[in-house]
Amino acid sequence: MNLINPFDTRSTTFAEPIEMLYACHDKVRRFCGQTRLLPGYIAEHGRNDIVLQTIRQISQYFNVAAPLHHQDEENDFFPLLLQYAPEAKADIDELLRQHENLHANWAAVQTEFDKLHEHAGHMPDGEILARFTAAYDVHLEIEEALFALGKQKIPPQKLAEIGRNMAARRRST
Repeated sequence: MNLINPFDTRSTTFAEPIEMLYACHDKVRRFCGQTRLLPGYIAEHGRNDIVLQTIRQISQYFNVAAPLHHQDEENDFFPLLLQYAPEAKADIDELLRQHENLHANWAAVQTEFDKLHEHAGHMPDGEILARFTAAYDVHLEIEEALFALGKQKIPPQKLAEIGRNMAARRRST
């Protein structure tokens, strides 16, 4: 199982908020990939320190960073995009509905992770994990099309404003 390298030197800053949103999606994809691998890994190796470290990292991301990412979109990016690309409204409405489902799916995964942490013999429910990762696959595709639209339509100074909001949101947590 590959863990995310905390010493990765590539960086994106809030000065480029859409690039930051893409970077968050890269992390979601990596953590969803790890989530997909867990049942097979556990079946072969059992619950070991690698599994426990992996579920801690995944949980940290989806309990802290993912909700902040959704706030970035809901409070800043989506409203701004609607000002410059009102044709995006239907997709944004769908994404907002999906955010609720993603949070519910995550809660079910977190319950599985908690059981795994407490009981070495617990095998996570593969359907719950698959539902979670599949929902993100669909979600990211729709969102990234809107990120591309935002890069085309939103003026750079407006993007800079939401970048500052995104950074401030993280300083306040």
